[in-house]
Amino acid sequence: MEIAMFNGWYFFWLILSAGSIVGLYYLLRNKSTTTKKVVLFCLLAFGFLLHFLKVYIPPYSVDEARMLRDSWFVNICGANIALFPFFFFSKKDHIKDYMFYIGVLSGLIALFYPQEPLAKTNQLGEQLDIIRFYYHHWMVIAVPLLMVLLGLHKLSYKRILSAPTGLLLLMLFIMLNQIFQAELGFIPLRSCSGFFEIGYKNSSYIWGPGTNDAIGDFLAMFTPSFFKTVPVGEYVGQVKYWPWFWLIVPVYLLVTPLSFLLSMIFDHKAFGNDVKSLARRLRKKNKTTVSL
Repeated sequence: MEIAMFNGWYFFWLILSAGSIVGLYYLLRNKSTTTKKVVLFCLLAFGFLLHFLKVYIPPYSVDEARMLRDSWFVNICGANIALFPFFFFSKKDHIKDYMFYIGVLSGLIALFYPQEPLAKTNQLGEQLDIIRFYYHHWMVIAVPLLMVLLGLHKLSYKRILSAPTGLLLLMLFIMLNQIFQAELGFIPLRSCSGFFEIGYKNSSYIWGPGTNDAIGDFLAMFTPSFFKTVPVGEYVGQVKYWPWFWLIVPVYLLVTPLSFLLSMIFDHKAFGNDVKSLARRLRKKNKTTVSL
């Protein structure tokens, strides 16, 4: 099995992922609410367990430093894998909406551009980890999507801010993970080269965009310049992205409209009714103003 952009295996995993979601929907749609919840939770629980079981397969099992480092939840999908089993039983609609929007968006990005499998030089020896990668990123799409399709949760376009707000809180969780890893010696947060080192394991862009990084540079276009420079001290005025803070504006500007578009798939009728209701109120207000 060799994963490359647009080769046979690339499309195999995309088709299998989509087909599995469709198959689960038809399998569960006439089942009881309890059965639906048990099946979906089992998918999440297995993903949570698999995150730790990966230490027994290459490349983690043959690289102790990587095994200790990557057992933590240090990227967006990894953090969702840790939190989704607990979020699943939440009574808060905002949390369930967050699961849907960020789970679907982050999972789709990972499946359409599978960076980890593409980067593997020993794909034959690490094929179990490739399968693990696809299961984890399929899971963060499948469970939230099926929650909505099977009637276990109802989305509302009025709660779309739960997506960017939740994502920023998740990034704080990732940031704390990395700080604890560094403090306990699992990773070097900064190298001895100094203050401007953005840190190790920066896949979620907590510490700033990388060098020659198209995605990071795109996000930086939306970042206020204030968050790109050192405000005080020895290095005042020099370019350095404020950890986490630099992402606030880009996340709200980019994730909010994407979440709104997703919400329209399931909540377009409510949005349409609200727009019509608002239009009626405005017309009524204008008529009242004219008559006065």
